[in-house]
Amino acid sequence: MNDGKLVRRLKCAGLAFVLGFAGVWALPRTAAAVDRTYEQLKILVDILDYIQENYVEEIETKKLIYGAAAGMVKVLDPFSQFMDPELHKDLKTETEGQFGGLGIRIGMREDWLTVITPMPGTPAFKAGVLPEDRIIKIEAESTKGLSLVEAVKKLRGAPGTKVAFTVARAPEEDGKDSKKEWTTQDFTLVREVIKIESVQSRLLSDKVGYLRIIEFSAHTSEDVYKGLSKLVKDGASSLVLDLRNNPGGLLTAAVDVSSDFLGDNKLIVYTQGRRPESRQDFRGGSKAPFGNLPMVVLVNEGSASASEIVSGALQDHRRAVIVGDRTFGKASVQSVIPLGDGSGLRLTVAKYYTPNGRSIQRDEKKNTGGITPDIVVPVDRETEIKLQISQNDEVFTPPVKDAKDAKDAKPAAKEGSKDKPGAKEKEPVKDVVLERAVELLKAREVLGSLKPTDG
Repeated sequence: MNDGKLVRRLKCAGLAFVLGFAGVWALPRTAAAVDRTYEQLKILVDILDYIQENYVEEIETKKLIYGAAAGMVKVLDPFSQFMDPELHKDLKTETEGQFGGLGIRIGMREDWLTVITPMPGTPAFKAGVLPEDRIIKIEAESTKGLSLVEAVKKLRGAPGTKVAFTVARAPEEDGKDSKKEWTTQDFTLVREVIKIESVQSRLLSDKVGYLRIIEFSAHTSEDVYKGLSKLVKDGASSLVLDLRNNPGGLLTAAVDVSSDFLGDNKLIVYTQGRRPESRQDFRGGSKAPFGNLPMVVLVNEGSASASEIVSGALQDHRRAVIVGDRTFGKASVQSVIPLGDGSGLRLTVAKYYTPNGRSIQRDEKKNTGGITPDIVVPVDRETEIKLQISQNDEVFTPPVKDAKDAKDAKPAAKEGSKDKPGAKEKEPVKDVVLERAVELLKAREVLGSLKPTDG
């Protein structure tokens, strides 16, 4: 079919759209709405017709239609997207085989690609990429207007190959110099096959267990249960659940982990689309194997999606104290709809809400969304970088109460380094958020042991 015939068919389709509603012309409001829709569609067809007849160069009609579809979807939100057949095929097959990546989770913030979090042990983590960094260039090309799927495609590649990108980093808010400007930093990293250890756990001092979930994958629920069981067996009487820099993952894993702490089939999260009947509830089990374990949950700006579901549910049910900084606020539900010619539509169809009805999805204009901790403990950028490096080197220094604990908490020496005479020992990084959590659990235990006296 030539382009002229296609344009005429589009015009006929617009007319058929109106005639298809002939049976409701008796309803003035509906008729007016249909008439307005046709007039708006007619503008699009007229533009297409005018370009075909008068543009300085001949251009393929399909390219124009794809561009119009992409522009139509782009005005909705950062996560909805029209995908041409090639991009749609890439999305469908991205979980097959091995892919080289940098180990970062990205989202959109103020129309810019924004790092949610770098994953521990990955190239991006080792290089010092931080949550909230904006990726402004990939291979020297601006990312302004680039979709999430397109950005992932550019950042991924064969393991062992390199990719260059530039990030913009916000200035520290120290209240002293309001004229500080954003800084930029260039990275050239080698792609690797990303393999993430989902759960880490250890026993801290004073019978406080520590469990860190790095992301919510298929085996997270099972690994969390094993980790918690071992901690309790080793004597843990309270728990710090660390969800900092956890970008999320599987909804089912988040529901299962929450269910470990919430019994009685309590509501954990629900999704809500435009229509009232589209609501879908996700509940925990009837019993919670660790329902009586006092706990504090750690979050920060790198906590997103599934980690926000868990922390939001535990906060709404007053099951845990949330400590740290406000979370990222990424919680919208997308469906991928295949189209006739192999292209696809990725469309936001619902949003996540906490049990109390709070929208997790962040709205910058209204300053809503994300999970705001019960106790806010902000951490400056410099400390965040040091904490990342220390975690990558497996240096972990828990809060201690006496010399014996300090001796026990000392990281194991690495062969050929710290035990050698004159070797410089790495200085442990103070984790103020973790310290605050342990203090809260200690205080709870002390207060719980107090008894009133006769006066």
